[in-house]
Parts: sequence; C-alpha cells; structure tokens
Amino acid sequence: MIYSFRNSGFRDPETGVYNHTYFMEVFNREWHRHIRDKQSLALLYLYPHLQETTKKAGMLELLTKDVEGALLRSTDMMGRLNQECFAMGLFNIDDAGTEVVVERIKAQIAEFLAKYGKDASLRMDYRIAACICLPTKDRKPETLFMNTETMVRLMDSTSENSAIERLQ
Repeated sequence: MIYSFRNSGFRDPETGVYNHTYFMEVFNREWHRHIRDKQSLALLYLYPHLQETTKKAGMLELLTKDVEGALLRSTDMMGRLNQECFAMGLFNIDDAGTEVVVERIKAQIAEFLAKYGKDASLRMDYRIAACICLPTKDRKPETLFMNTETMVRLMDSTSENSAIERLQ
C-alpha cells in the first residue's frame, strides 16, 4: 500500500479520523467561539475495547468510519486521543441533542457488531461518556476533558456502557 501524504498532517494514519493535535486545536478554537456566542457544547469519549486478530485486521478503521457517520452535522468532529480513546466534539448542542447523538452512535456500534461480530475472533466492549457544558471565561476546557475521563472510569465498575452528564 502506498502512503498518502494528503491528510498526514491532521489525520490518524490507522483510523482516518482527526489526530490528537488537530482535534485539540479545533476544540480549543470552538471552545472560545462558544464563550463568545454563549452556546453549549459536548465532549464525548468512546473507548472501543476491540480485540482484533491478524485475521480481522482493519476493524478499528471500519468501526471509526461507522461511528463518524453517526455524526451527521458537518460541524461535529471525531479525533483519536490515544491508542484506546476517541473523542468527539459536538458543537452548539443541548442535552437532548447529545442524547440523540449517543443513541445514534450506539446504534452504529450495534450494526457493526451484527455485521462483523459473528466471527468468534472479534470481540468488542465499549464505553461512551458525554459531558455537556456552557463554556465560560472562568471555566477551562481541561475541566471538561477531566470530567469526561472520570465518567468513563466510573463506568468501568458498572455494567453501563454509556453516560451523559452536564457540567455545572
């Protein structure tokens, strides 16, 4: 396969979603725009505990394409934060809209598992945490990221695979 340099500056080479640096840059810019416009936004974390085998390589890329397809608005974005976590920025959205997006993502994952999960060599568990907030000058974006991460860690001790919370 020939490597393409077309998107190498802002795309994750394994999955095709935005890389960590680009995601954070855009999220920070949107954070400040939302302060100015007094609009709320949401940060979603997706931890797809996908166990691939060499026989089923490339499943993570297929999954991220399906999940990214659940983000129907062109302003929303998905990026890879690290080897096990994907983040999604939902801009100018409220609680109800965030719930709709989380349900669409869960439906996409269910379709993915129905399509590819028949093979015993592919196993997947996942966690989705969504935190909604109204950015202010006193609130730092790091607070939103830390709160969302904490939500995921708390879910690890329960049987829940998704949670939504509003940051006050």
